[in-house]
Amino acid sequence: MIYLHLFLGFLKVGCFAFGGAYGAIPLIRDIVLSNGWLSDDKLTYIIAVSESTPGPIMLNVASYVGIEQAGLLGAVTATLAVVLPSFFIILLITASFSHILKTFTVQSVLKGLKPSIIGIICATGLYMIGQRLFYTDAGQAVLSLKTLIITFITAGVMFVPKHLFKKPVSPFIVIILSAILGIIIF
Repeated sequence: MIYLHLFLGFLKVGCFAFGGAYGAIPLIRDIVLSNGWLSDDKLTYIIAVSESTPGPIMLNVASYVGIEQAGLLGAVTATLAVVLPSFFIILLITASFSHILKTFTVQSVLKGLKPSIIGIICATGLYMIGQRLFYTDAGQAVLSLKTLIITFITAGVMFVPKHLFKKPVSPFIVIILSAILGIIIF
Protein backbone atom coordinates (compact mmCIF):
# COMPACT_ATOMS: atom_id res chain seq x y z
CA MET A 1 0.00 0.00 0.00
CA ILE A 2 2.91 2.38 0.68
CA TYR A 3 4.01 1.98 -2.94
CA LEU A 4 0.62 3.19 -4.17
CA HIS A 5 0.72 6.15 -1.76
CA LEU A 6 4.25 7.05 -2.87
CA PHE A 7 3.29 6.72 -6.52
CA LEU A 8 0.14 8.84 -6.24
CA GLY A 9 1.79 11.47 -4.02
CA PHE A 10 4.77 12.00 -6.31
CA LEU A 11 2.60 11.69 -9.42
CA LYS A 12 0.72 14.72 -8.08
CA VAL A 13 4.06 16.53 -7.67
CA GLY A 14 5.03 15.63 -11.22
CA CYS A 15 1.68 16.78 -12.61
CA PHE A 16 1.44 20.11 -10.82
CA ALA A 17 5.07 21.19 -10.38
CA PHE A 18 5.31 24.26 -12.58
CA GLY A 19 8.53 26.24 -12.46
CA GLY A 20 10.84 23.34 -11.81
CA ALA A 21 12.01 22.01 -8.50
CA TYR A 22 12.04 25.28 -6.55
CA GLY A 23 8.46 25.95 -7.52
CA ALA A 24 7.56 22.39 -6.51
CA ILE A 25 9.05 22.52 -3.00
CA PRO A 26 5.81 23.76 -1.37
CA LEU A 27 3.86 20.95 -3.06
CA ILE A 28 6.47 18.35 -2.08
CA ARG A 29 6.43 19.69 1.49
CA ASP A 30 2.63 19.47 1.63
CA ILE A 31 2.50 15.90 0.32
CA VAL A 32 5.38 14.58 2.42
CA LEU A 33 4.16 16.20 5.64
CA SER A 34 0.47 15.34 5.14
CA ASN A 35 1.39 11.68 4.65
CA GLY A 36 3.76 11.77 7.64
CA TRP A 37 6.65 10.42 5.58
CA LEU A 38 9.24 12.82 7.06
CA SER A 39 9.35 15.57 9.66
CA ASP A 40 9.56 19.18 8.47
CA ASP A 41 13.16 19.47 9.75
CA LYS A 42 14.28 16.30 8.00
CA LEU A 43 12.57 17.36 4.76
CA THR A 44 14.33 20.74 4.90
CA TYR A 45 17.68 18.98 5.26
CA ILE A 46 16.83 16.63 2.38
CA ILE A 47 15.98 19.61 0.16
CA ALA A 48 19.28 21.28 1.08
CA VAL A 49 21.25 18.12 0.31
CA SER A 50 19.30 17.61 -2.92
CA GLU A 51 20.25 21.11 -4.06
CA SER A 52 23.94 20.42 -3.57
CA THR A 53 24.07 16.94 -5.11
CA PRO A 54 24.07 16.18 -8.84
CA GLY A 55 20.72 15.68 -10.50
CA PRO A 56 17.33 17.33 -10.43
CA ILE A 57 16.11 18.28 -6.97
CA MET A 58 12.66 16.72 -7.38
CA LEU A 59 14.20 13.39 -8.37
CA ASN A 60 16.64 13.47 -5.46
CA VAL A 61 13.88 14.28 -2.94
CA ALA A 62 11.52 11.67 -4.42
CA SER A 63 14.26 9.03 -4.33
CA TYR A 64 15.18 9.82 -0.74
CA VAL A 65 11.59 9.84 0.52
CA GLY A 66 10.90 6.61 -1.37
CA ILE A 67 13.94 4.84 0.05
CA GLU A 68 13.12 6.09 3.56
CA GLN A 69 9.58 4.73 3.35
CA ALA A 70 9.89 1.54 1.31
CA GLY A 71 13.50 0.80 0.39
CA LEU A 72 14.87 0.61 -3.13
CA LEU A 73 11.51 -0.26 -4.71
CA GLY A 74 9.98 2.76 -2.94
CA ALA A 75 12.71 5.00 -4.38
CA VAL A 76 12.09 3.64 -7.88
CA THR A 77 8.33 4.07 -7.47
CA ALA A 78 8.52 7.68 -6.24
CA THR A 79 11.12 8.65 -8.85
CA LEU A 80 9.16 7.08 -11.69
CA ALA A 81 5.97 8.82 -10.53
CA VAL A 82 7.59 12.27 -10.44
CA VAL A 83 9.06 11.82 -13.95
CA LEU A 84 6.11 10.25 -15.79
CA PRO A 85 3.94 13.37 -16.26
CA SER A 86 6.79 15.42 -17.73
CA PHE A 87 7.84 12.55 -19.96
CA PHE A 88 4.37 12.12 -21.42
CA ILE A 89 3.71 15.85 -21.75
CA ILE A 90 6.99 16.43 -23.60
CA LEU A 91 6.38 13.37 -25.77
CA LEU A 92 2.90 14.63 -26.63
CA ILE A 93 4.06 18.17 -27.35
CA THR A 94 7.00 17.19 -29.52
CA ALA A 95 5.01 14.57 -31.40
CA SER A 96 1.98 16.56 -32.39
CA PHE A 97 1.60 20.00 -30.87
CA SER A 98 4.86 21.85 -31.48
CA HIS A 99 3.04 24.50 -33.54
CA ILE A 100 0.70 25.22 -30.61
CA LEU A 101 3.63 26.49 -28.51
CA LYS A 102 4.00 29.39 -30.92
CA THR A 103 0.41 30.60 -30.59
CA PHE A 104 -0.35 33.87 -28.88
CA THR A 105 -2.53 32.22 -26.21
CA VAL A 106 0.07 29.68 -25.11
CA GLN A 107 2.82 32.33 -25.09
CA SER A 108 0.58 34.58 -22.97
CA VAL A 109 -0.04 31.78 -20.47
CA LEU A 110 3.68 31.04 -20.24
CA LYS A 111 4.49 34.74 -19.74
CA GLY A 112 1.87 34.90 -16.98
CA LEU A 113 3.28 31.84 -15.24
CA LYS A 114 6.83 33.23 -15.02
CA PRO A 115 6.12 35.91 -12.35
CA SER A 116 4.03 33.43 -10.38
CA ILE A 117 6.85 30.92 -10.38
CA ILE A 118 9.34 33.59 -9.29
CA GLY A 119 6.99 34.45 -6.40
CA ILE A 120 6.68 30.80 -5.36
CA ILE A 121 10.47 30.35 -5.44
CA CYS A 122 11.04 33.53 -3.39
CA ALA A 123 8.35 32.54 -0.88
CA THR A 124 9.92 29.10 -0.50
CA GLY A 125 13.37 30.60 0.06
CA LEU A 126 12.03 33.03 2.66
CA TYR A 127 10.12 30.21 4.37
CA MET A 128 13.27 28.06 4.57
CA ILE A 129 15.32 31.00 5.90
CA GLY A 130 12.60 31.71 8.47
CA GLN A 131 12.56 28.07 9.55
CA ARG A 132 16.29 28.17 10.30
CA LEU A 133 16.64 31.78 11.43
CA PHE A 134 14.84 31.22 14.72
CA TYR A 135 14.99 28.34 17.15
CA THR A 136 13.13 27.70 20.38
CA ASP A 137 15.00 27.89 23.67
CA ALA A 138 12.98 27.45 26.87
CA GLY A 139 9.77 28.25 25.02
CA GLN A 140 11.09 31.49 23.49
CA ALA A 141 12.04 32.13 19.87
CA VAL A 142 15.74 32.98 19.64
CA LEU A 143 17.51 34.42 16.61
CA SER A 144 20.20 32.09 15.25
CA LEU A 145 23.24 34.25 14.60
CA LYS A 146 24.96 31.38 12.77
CA THR A 147 22.11 31.13 10.27
CA LEU A 148 22.00 34.91 9.92
CA ILE A 149 25.75 35.03 9.17
CA ILE A 150 25.48 32.33 6.49
CA THR A 151 22.45 34.07 4.95
CA PHE A 152 24.19 37.46 4.74
CA ILE A 153 27.47 36.05 3.39
CA THR A 154 25.63 34.01 0.76
CA ALA A 155 23.45 36.96 -0.26
CA GLY A 156 26.54 39.19 -0.43
CA VAL A 157 28.39 36.70 -2.63
CA MET A 158 25.37 36.50 -4.92
CA PHE A 159 24.50 40.18 -5.25
CA VAL A 160 27.66 42.27 -4.68
CA PRO A 161 29.69 40.95 -7.64
CA LYS A 162 26.64 41.20 -9.88
CA HIS A 163 26.22 44.91 -9.10
CA LEU A 164 29.91 45.84 -8.90
CA PHE A 165 31.29 43.84 -11.82
CA LYS A 166 28.07 43.30 -13.80
CA LYS A 167 28.80 39.59 -13.76
CA PRO A 168 26.68 37.10 -11.83
CA VAL A 169 28.26 34.47 -9.61
CA SER A 170 27.70 30.87 -10.63
CA PRO A 171 25.05 29.10 -8.52
CA PHE A 172 27.54 26.25 -8.20
CA ILE A 173 29.95 28.54 -6.34
CA VAL A 174 27.16 29.77 -4.04
CA ILE A 175 26.11 26.18 -3.22
CA ILE A 176 29.71 25.12 -2.50
CA LEU A 177 30.28 28.24 -0.38
CA SER A 178 27.07 27.60 1.58
CA ALA A 179 28.10 24.01 2.25
CA ILE A 180 31.57 25.08 3.40
CA LEU A 181 30.10 27.82 5.64
CA GLY A 182 27.66 25.30 7.12
CA ILE A 183 30.50 22.92 7.94
CA ILE A 184 32.65 25.66 9.46
CA ILE A 185 29.97 27.54 11.39
CA PHE A 186 27.83 24.63 12.56
